[in-house]
Amino acid sequence: MRFREFGNTGWNVSVVGMGCWALGGQWGDIGEEQAVATVHAALDAGINLFDTADAYGPRRSEEFLGKALEGRRSEAFIATKVGNIGGRDGHPLSYATPEHIYLCCDASLYRLRTDYIDMYQCHVRRHANADVFVEAFERLREVGKIRAYGISTFYADDISAFDSHGRRDVVQVPYSAVERDYEGDVLPICADRNIGTLIRGPLAKGILSGKFTADARFTEQARSGWNDGEGRAEFLTMLDAAEAIRPLSNASRTMAQVALAFTLAHPAVDCIIPGAKTPQQAIENAAAADIELTADELDQIRTIGSEHR
Repeated sequence: MRFREFGNTGWNVSVVGMGCWALGGQWGDIGEEQAVATVHAALDAGINLFDTADAYGPRRSEEFLGKALEGRRSEAFIATKVGNIGGRDGHPLSYATPEHIYLCCDASLYRLRTDYIDMYQCHVRRHANADVFVEAFERLREVGKIRAYGISTFYADDISAFDSHGRRDVVQVPYSAVERDYEGDVLPICADRNIGTLIRGPLAKGILSGKFTADARFTEQARSGWNDGEGRAEFLTMLDAAEAIRPLSNASRTMAQVALAFTLAHPAVDCIIPGAKTPQQAIENAAAADIELTADELDQIRTIGSEHR
């Protein structure tokens, strides 16, 4: 495993982390035993950053991660999010007052079985009450319940909203070989301001693992939008790009590892957080940290991504 300094926090984080959305069950069924084994495999492979959210499950991902980290809390940085709890059930909180965020933080701490969160992130983009989140995060950091904060976003103006006094620490942004829309604004801003970056979707919801074909149909919640309409067209376009990348894999590196290595090669990337549902997936993701693509290979992938948009 390789490690990088995480923005201005002074922390050394593994370049490959673990996204824990799958532990919540929206990517298919997963029980506690399997979830715990997957987190333990990630830790043993050198991964030290785990990203979750109160909305994953909801709540279940945090519960499983908290269980898995019992006795190993000191080995991990925990990143979780606030802002979407109840949304999919039709009764979202307004987050119009810091009290909502304080209550959600306390609930996350309980589920995670810890007395502090390393990175707390706003989980809603372009929220009308961004200043409320900043106020709450500042207070939570002051009392020691969180150590750093930021936002999960696509948008450069969100970064400015959370950086009104230069104290934000992290931005979570999607970026992969087939989703490079944020190379021109969000990633450069993070680099210029020394903001730590968590990169979600480096495998494009699994497309870049090479496991799907054009006749795939999806039952899991997180991919159901790929079955029809514009979502189907998007899926097939990204699948074509993935197949063009496949020849870069070989006996010593999987297609998924090539895709992860591409994302890691961007100079503004601190930590990628591919998801994992099994110990083997966690181990294979971690091994991508040791793969370096040549300049020609990186150019090939950039060209493929540009041609399939």
